[in-house]
This record gives sequence, structure tokens and C-alpha cells, in this order.
Amino acid sequence: MIDGVRTPRGKGKPSGGLHDVHPQELLGGLLRELAARGIDPADVDDVVMGNGEHAGDHANDIARSAVLTAGWPVTVPGLTLNRFCGGGQQAVMQAATGVLAGWQDLVVAGGVESMSRHSYGQPLDAGNAALRARYPLVPQGVAADLIATLEGFDRATVDEFAVRSQERAAAAIKAGRFERSVVAVRAESGEVLLERDEHPRPGTTVESLAGLPASFERSGAKPREGGRSYDDMCRAAYPQAGPIQHVHHAGNSSGVVDGAAAVAVASDEYARAHGLTPRARILAGAVRGAEPVIMLTAPGPAAELCLAKAGMTAADIDLWEINEAFAAVPLKVIRDLALDPDRVNVNGGAIALGHPIGATGAMLFQTVIDELERRDLNTGLVTMCTGGGMATATIVERI
Repeated sequence: MIDGVRTPRGKGKPSGGLHDVHPQELLGGLLRELAARGIDPADVDDVVMGNGEHAGDHANDIARSAVLTAGWPVTVPGLTLNRFCGGGQQAVMQAATGVLAGWQDLVVAGGVESMSRHSYGQPLDAGNAALRARYPLVPQGVAADLIATLEGFDRATVDEFAVRSQERAAAAIKAGRFERSVVAVRAESGEVLLERDEHPRPGTTVESLAGLPASFERSGAKPREGGRSYDDMCRAAYPQAGPIQHVHHAGNSSGVVDGAAAVAVASDEYARAHGLTPRARILAGAVRGAEPVIMLTAPGPAAELCLAKAGMTAADIDLWEINEAFAAVPLKVIRDLALDPDRVNVNGGAIALGHPIGATGAMLFQTVIDELERRDLNTGLVTMCTGGGMATATIVERI
């Protein structure tokens, strides 16, 4: 991994700082920035980008569109893939796979999601009644509440985790820990539209969060097709759960934001031949599936599989980035893998900073590498849950 850049995260609403910027332009600007930092576009074998929408402003192959938007040579192709929330991380692993296979020497990978421009289209079953009958899928927020119920995470526990995310993000921003990776987004006139993440809410307290209503309680109880509610579907799949405790809300769930990220991945030989100084190497990557009703429990198994492939244990990892889709997700991974919370999401996470679906994974690589360098540590593991009951995991080692 040679270098990485990302946009600030803009609030995912029409008033957000990046709403008026087309997602192709968000990615294109990052490609231009990588070129300015020494990546020769003419040598790029492929541009691989994750995206969870694939419709509307994100339609078709947005990676190729971004190449053309950036003004890069038309010989540079683009590939867009979808592993839901894990798309950006999967794109980086795809780039590493091509390089390790010897098919490619230099690949730019990452992702983009302008959540303020989302259509929020078809569910996973896409109208397939047979799949819906086999797995009566519930919204992710209800699945997160199911996890909290089964694990015994009460409202105070998830709110305390959310406050810690906000406090850590505020400290990181104040100390300038994201500045190496974050690139200001500008209008064609040169005017700065956004230069820092705008979703964090410094000063958030457990008391202030206590006033927020549970976001998924009403939708969980409402009867659906066949007269069953989402809560009923959860109890049918997990009868031991009993009544679903709805503890998640806007303050302890990932923020809805716009953003993009890009990482340059090269072979050892290419880096040496072109005088590039690598920052980290990818040691191992893994993906894992889990039961799709509960949906969000695969990060732990994916991380364990990744560690096994690398011949490592959790104790060998200096810093962890576990995407904060909902507070219960990293809390469960921390418990299951017996992790030290002080080594997890040390600069905050998506609860404070936001989660631009297809871009987040590539952003987390940049966050962990920047922090490994700052602390003079060696290894980091990035893992995140995705829609459909899956997870991605990757181990990186600082050079």
C-alpha cells in the first residue's frame, strides 16, 4: 500500500457539504490527488471501486466514470463491485489479489457513496418470494437490536460506546490525525466546499443521548406481510431472544454521510523501480458469511479466519478498526475475541464520523495506517459487517 486519500465525510442530506458534488467527481478528485502525490496514471492497471447503490448517480461502472472524470488516460480501465458496506475494503483486497497473482503491478482501489443521493432501492431479495420465505430479512437496525438483546447490551452500554466514539473522534480531529489522508473537496472555481468531517458531534454525553427515542422500536413491532412483525421474525429465528430490546438510535448508529476514498496498491518490484515508498503491506484478507436474519455477526468470524490465514492471533494485532455500523456490532466482536477496547477504533468510528457505505473500508485502511505510524506500531486489522450477513477482514503491517 503506497498511499491513500479520502474526502471529508459530508452530512448525507441536501444541506450537507458534499451533496451538490456528483459522486463521480468525488472519486475523480481523489484520483487527481494520487497523481499529484506521485502515482503515474499511465501505469495504473485498473481502478477498482466499491459502491452499494449501482443506480441513479452511482449507476453503471462508476470506477470507469471516475477515471474519465479525472482526465486520466483512456487506457486505464475501471471496475465497480458491490459487497454492500464492505465494498471499499473488498476493492482493496481485490487489488491486492491482482498484484499478488502477478497480473497487475499498480492498482488504485477504494469506493464512493453519496448517501444524500441514494435511492434506497430494492432489498436483498429483490422481490424474490422464495428467498424471502427462506430468510425473512429484517432491517439492519432491527438486526442490531436483536444482537443487543441476545448479548445483553442495554441502552446504557451502547450509549456509552457511542459517547466514547465521539470523544475519540473529537480528539483525533483536534490533534490533526486525519490530515495526511483527508483532501479538501473544491468546486470548479477552486472554492473549498468541505475540508473536514462534518458529522461528529463533540460534547455528546450519555445524558444527551438518553433523550433520543429508539429508532427501530415502532418498525420492529409493526405487522408486515403475513401479519408478522420484524420482531416476530427475529424471535422465530432466535426464540431464545424473547422480547426484542430496541436500544439503537441515531446517536449510537453509524452516521449517514457522503464520501469517497482511494488507495494505491503496488507490487514490490514496481515500487522499487519507480522510487515509491510503501507505507504498509497486506498480510492476509478474508470474507465470511453469517445467518442473514441477524445479519451483522460475521466480523468476528471473518477476523478469526483472517488471523488463521496469517498464522496470527488477536494478541498479535496492535490496532483494530471495527466498523461501527451499530454500537452492538463492535461490542460483540470485542467480547467474542476478548479484545482490549483501548486498541479498538482509537480515533472514533462511524458513529461519530459517518459511514459512506462503499467508501468506508478504504477509509479505515487509511485511519489505521496513519495511526500505526503515529504510535510507532506494526499491525492493524480492519473488519466490517455488510448487508446480507457477510463481513470483510484484512490485516495490514506497517513498513
